Amino acid sequence: MFIELHLLQNFAPSNLNRDDTGSPKECEFGGYRRARISSQCFKRAIRMHFPALLRKEELATRSKLVVTQKVVPALVGRGRDSEQARIAVERALGAVKLKLDDGKTQYLLFLSASEVAALTDACDRNFDVLLRAAGGNPGNKKSKNEARAEIPSEVRSAVESILDGGKAADLALFGRMLADLPEKNIDAAAQVAHAISTNRVSPELDYFTAVDDLNPKEETGAGMIGTVEFNSACFYRYSNVDLAQLAGNLKGDIELARRTLDAFIRSTIEAVPSGKQNSMAAHNPPSFVMAVVREAGLWSLANAFLDPVRPDEDGDLVRKSIRRLAQHWGALTKMYGTKGIVYHGFAALEDGEIEHLGQPVGNFDALVEAVMSKAKF
Repeated sequence: MFIELHLLQNFAPSNLNRDDTGSPKECEFGGYRRARISSQCFKRAIRMHFPALLRKEELATRSKLVVTQKVVPALVGRGRDSEQARIAVERALGAVKLKLDDGKTQYLLFLSASEVAALTDACDRNFDVLLRAAGGNPGNKKSKNEARAEIPSEVRSAVESILDGGKAADLALFGRMLADLPEKNIDAAAQVAHAISTNRVSPELDYFTAVDDLNPKEETGAGMIGTVEFNSACFYRYSNVDLAQLAGNLKGDIELARRTLDAFIRSTIEAVPSGKQNSMAAHNPPSFVMAVVREAGLWSLANAFLDPVRPDEDGDLVRKSIRRLAQHWGALTKMYGTKGIVYHGFAALEDGEIEHLGQPVGNFDALVEAVMSKAKF
């Protein structure tokens, strides 16, 4: 079973997701330039919203600094020497082919809280063995291959068995890749599309000046000048969750899977990217959220906006985007039918039925509740 979310969200002038030049991200769609917010940007915002809805021990940490910021301090708290602890952890991870340089992993590790705790325990239990493999002290290190060969197989197996995802909600949703341990990769249960504008956009420039508070009165002019790019657009957002994959990633813990799904839906609706918010404060919630519960098949409705929406006397940008999305949904159901669709409903800022979409639920909370009542893991 799958859950789909379709959102329309109109942002005030903003630069929520920048490219390498500082400009708002864009793309071409339907032959027209569109504003874009990357899926990674929204996934990050959703993950940062999870602590308000899920317990700390149910979440993961993604960092190159897991060794020095998580495991080593925990070992020091158990009375271990800091430098020896770092070497021991490096050798433990090196034994399973994860490469480190001065305590940093070569790439971001996405580890659950329970994986970090279990790694700490394994390093503590096998501390002396790991140090001997390391040469005993920082000045007498052996080669990585020599050290790895000296680590008993049961220690390597213990460290390897730790990397199972640990029932972390965000890791289960978004997955992870360990380039050196592909067998420990976890397929994401959620797919998140890049948000694209329903309307055509052109970049705009904000020419700004900053006044020096201590500038002498006889000196005029700004202390700083510059330009910042921004845009304003109505974004179509699409995501889905594979409930079977989610439950599997969480080791069959259905209660946690349900709370994870609830948190994902609510965070998708509530979380807003943080880029340039101190300058532009574009805190605009979605105007429309449609949820679909289906047994099979997935439909993005992005093609509803192949031809950019243009506001006119018949409706503003949001209203016409909702109308266009509803028309596209009606066309898809007419052509392909509704077999496998268990539920679909929507909540919108404006009351009333929308052609092809039927009667709305009362509010966004009611929509979440309706989806959760139909979700089967």
